[in-house]
Amino acid sequence: ARPVGFIKESDFEWREETVPTPGEGEILVRNIFLSLDPANRGWVSEVKSYVPPVAIGEVMRGMTIGVVEKSHHAEFQAGDIVQGILGWQDYAVSNGAGLTRLPKDPSLPLTTHLGLFGIIGPTAYFGLLDVGKPKAGETLVVSAAAGAVGSLVGQIGKIKGCRVVGIVGTDIDNIRIGRSDIDGRYCSQSEITRMWAVGQITTDGVPISGFIGGLV
Repeated sequence: ARPVGFIKESDFEWREETVPTPGEGEILVRNIFLSLDPANRGWVSEVKSYVPPVAIGEVMRGMTIGVVEKSHHAEFQAGDIVQGILGWQDYAVSNGAGLTRLPKDPSLPLTTHLGLFGIIGPTAYFGLLDVGKPKAGETLVVSAAAGAVGSLVGQIGKIKGCRVVGIVGTDIDNIRIGRSDIDGRYCSQSEITRMWAVGQITTDGVPISGFIGGLV
């Protein structure tokens, strides 16, 4: 059955299997880092989304970083560090599709490729600067401001001289984004809508420049 409410341990099944052997044109990856993201909740729901839901009984979807243990693939060698959606498992066999080989740079922790230098960094950067085109002095409203992309958008907005207002879901999220020095923090969509309607989240009549970071 699909999870109801928050995900629980009982929603998952633990399996132990023999480490698989890669075939011709395949590699064996030993995962060393797994990214746990809010998107995980949506992926296990039977709702229309940008990707199909994870099938019941299937390995849970997840972004990982791993080491190539064995390779029968011309583009990968044993010892390569790779990133891809290889799931919640210790080992995975892949044909290389969707994998990115990461640089071996001791000055850059591998985990940064699951954050700032992964998907979320470019999403926040180009989404705000190329699409939103904020100007100093504008008010920028960021939905899902405590999330991975939203928290970066808020910081970039501050750097660009915007007044940043973040929409969050809980008081805990409010505290979390407070560390980013965001100007205003509100705990629900209904609250932000009310304050927008009465003019409490604009500065000197400057309109809100955009909602970026999550779905509104």
